[in-house]
Amino acid sequence: MELEDINTVAVLGAGNMGHGIAEVVAMAGYDVNMRDIKDEFVQNGYDQIEWSLGKLAENDQLSEEEADAALERVTPLVDMEEACGDADVVIEAVPEQMEIKEDVYTELEAVAPDRAIFATNTSSLSITKLAEFTERPGQFCGMHFFNPPVRMDLVEVISGAESDEETLDVIEELADDIGKSPVRVHKDSPGFIVNRVLVPLMNEACWLVSDDEATISEVDSTTKYDMGLPMGSFELADLTGIDVGYHVLDYMHEVLGEAYEPSPLFVEKVEKEELGKKTGKGFYDYEDGPGAEIPTDEQSDLVKARLVASMANEVAKLIGNDVAPPASIDEATKLGAGFPDGPVKMVDQFGVEKALETLEEAYEKTGHARYEPADYLEERAGEGGFYEQEGDDGRTDFDAIRVEYPGDMVGHIVLDRPHRMNTISDELLEELSAAIDLLEDDDEVRSILITGEGEKAFSAGADVQSMAAGGADPIQAQELSKKGQSTFGKLEACDMPVVAGVDGFCLGGGMELATCADMRVASERSSFGQPELDLGLLPGWGGTQRLKHIVGEGRAKEIILTAERYEAETMADYGFVNDVVDNDELEDTALDLAADLAGGPPIAQKFTKRAMLAGRDDTDAGLEYEASAFGHLMATDDLMEGMTAFMGDGEPNFEGK
Repeated sequence: MELEDINTVAVLGAGNMGHGIAEVVAMAGYDVNMRDIKDEFVQNGYDQIEWSLGKLAENDQLSEEEADAALERVTPLVDMEEACGDADVVIEAVPEQMEIKEDVYTELEAVAPDRAIFATNTSSLSITKLAEFTERPGQFCGMHFFNPPVRMDLVEVISGAESDEETLDVIEELADDIGKSPVRVHKDSPGFIVNRVLVPLMNEACWLVSDDEATISEVDSTTKYDMGLPMGSFELADLTGIDVGYHVLDYMHEVLGEAYEPSPLFVEKVEKEELGKKTGKGFYDYEDGPGAEIPTDEQSDLVKARLVASMANEVAKLIGNDVAPPASIDEATKLGAGFPDGPVKMVDQFGVEKALETLEEAYEKTGHARYEPADYLEERAGEGGFYEQEGDDGRTDFDAIRVEYPGDMVGHIVLDRPHRMNTISDELLEELSAAIDLLEDDDEVRSILITGEGEKAFSAGADVQSMAAGGADPIQAQELSKKGQSTFGKLEACDMPVVAGVDGFCLGGGMELATCADMRVASERSSFGQPELDLGLLPGWGGTQRLKHIVGEGRAKEIILTAERYEAETMADYGFVNDVVDNDELEDTALDLAADLAGGPPIAQKFTKRAMLAGRDDTDAGLEYEASAFGHLMATDDLMEGMTAFMGDGEPNFEGK
């Protein structure tokens, strides 16, 4: 089966995951039959889809017409044959119980056409075992969405023992076609990638508290403000549901052995039905208490070492058993769990040898199987890290950005953190500075284009979460401000023309970055703003100084002091955006502009930018530089080339001489 052959998708289950998957698939233009065992269940799922599409339209994430068309493509059904009799792909999203799934697949197999591919949305159960309930193991695989499917980008595409490569390929293409980011899981292994890392990490956090080696506050303070994870371990468990993680862990314990024994604290919470926010109480109290109030200053070196070591062991098992390579593990965890960096990279930065020593010490002390180091971890400890095995293919020069060369003498810098809305981290600042140097030293590059990966954001601002990992130290914050000012200043002072192609959110630090470009092109859906004052801050990477030179001091004060959002057309009226284009034309238009500027006279461009900067606060200094540069340009070959082309009504070929 090819992607073009897929017209109708059946979704079995209309619960939270089922109706979310149905909505996403329908939004992508496919006909969707959503089936559940009772009219009330399937109707409730349909009503949830209608509500969600309405909210998306209300928030201008799609038009009213698109929302109505998507809803029209969803058909709620109870009869299995009516739902699946003509389906090309069936996505199963019923409760995570093997016996329920067996009954569903037995009934499904009797009515589905021979061509249909079956994909299970299970979060941990064996793909191979589930495939045995059907007569088509080659046309069976995992297609694990993350909750809520409408918002989460990741889809794990998981191979069973007998899954055909063609099946995996077409499901991966389908995931991409519905706007998701598929990551291939090459072997059927409990927890796949994301849960295989997250659930043992949660269990280790519980063991630390059960064994009186740390408090909940110390664990969450460490994970959130030292390790820089999006939430504290216990805070996250309360949000997702303690029972959800427990059931995955219980399955791992059953299949993989004593290393995955649930901690007493984990068991206690489930037995008491204190399952987190949904029950009003979990590791934190949400009814009578303040909820998850996490201190910023209770970090623990022991907690960090144990948690990173736990991730290191799971990562080693995944890589060593050919479940997934390092890059896939990092991508999946960033997309599916919001990690600022992937666990493999975090372990490499912490030190694989140090993680191994932490496990060995804990294993000697406790004798617990969860601390027994994986063979592959010991192997990589002697090699300096996991990523070294990948060579040039596995690790690029940059992690937070990409540098591309699309031709026409343009160097293209892509902010490459779509899982974090391309927010600007300390690492991104360092890499951006290095990339500017790289392109300025390249004689084949004459202009720079900066864009953000994906359609959601050019950059939604500073990565506050990762920066908070350093604590609320005023001195460190001041140094961070200076670092951003310096990096953005380097871009502003770059001798080449710089174009920012803005698609989506351009907020806070992202807008300060765009301010340093010479010209800005924006898509219609883009929005701009400096929201720092709403946080009790101010723009700290040059925004208070640079913005006024583009839009005037009055408009700059309006934008900064109100902290409002502004549409692209408004920012064009203010003079900040040079051109607003259709959403699907942004990349080509920005690249064409950068290429056009790259064809200009490089010496004259350099002196023009320098003169304008010199005169920004001192007109006399700017005029003096202008006169000097004017005299210098009179002796260049580019001047003669330009004059000859002008007189002959041709196009000049400037060589920068």
